[in-house]
Amino acid sequence: MSLWEYANPRKFMATSGTILPWVMALAVVTLVGGLVWGFFFTPEDYRQGATVKIMFLHVPAALMAINAWLMMLVTSLIWLVRRHHVSALAAKAAAPIGIVMTLIALITGAIWGQPMWGTAWEWDPRLTSFLILLLFYLGYVALWEAIDNPDTAADLTAVLCLVGSVFALLSRYAVLFWNQGLHQGASLSLDKEENVSDVFAYPLYLCMAGFILLFVALVLMRTRTEIRVRRLNALLARERSV
Repeated sequence: MSLWEYANPRKFMATSGTILPWVMALAVVTLVGGLVWGFFFTPEDYRQGATVKIMFLHVPAALMAINAWLMMLVTSLIWLVRRHHVSALAAKAAAPIGIVMTLIALITGAIWGQPMWGTAWEWDPRLTSFLILLLFYLGYVALWEAIDNPDTAADLTAVLCLVGSVFALLSRYAVLFWNQGLHQGASLSLDKEENVSDVFAYPLYLCMAGFILLFVALVLMRTRTEIRVRRLNALLARERSV
């Protein structure tokens, strides 16, 4: 069975309809379990106190803000090369979710930064690149809404996605590029000296899994909606031409 079979809207609708309830249920279980574990059953940090627990929202949201854009990049490339409408609609469906994830990351980062840095915002490389990423997300959604022809909109937003991918990567690796920023290094690292303690790492892994599963479930749900809207618009256009 070829992976490209799922680019067929009927095949995608049938398959996604079957797995969506399971993915959503697993997302709820892992996300609730991770957040409850992290917020209520982990100790306070010896330096950051209870504020360290913002990590259980901030880190997974930041992870998904970046990876949502990278997922849009992949599906946009598939559209440009293979012209599969499901891939273009999947990219469109992921963008509002990416906006929410980016906002959660920025807001929780500001809340975390205020007591730690003495300011809620600093023109730190990673913060700045995240803000630019948010602007690209907003521009992507606005471009889809501004163009009536869906294929033209898919083409132009795919190009925008290619350009915005630079800032998605900068958001991920800004701390490695510029050492002068206030933002700390990666919370999870192969370096045991930099990695957070296991008492925080395990619930954080669970929260990350929950955010990933939630993202997948929401993308499937929104892509199914986009396919239905496209079908409805095609039927309306056919009736007008009769």
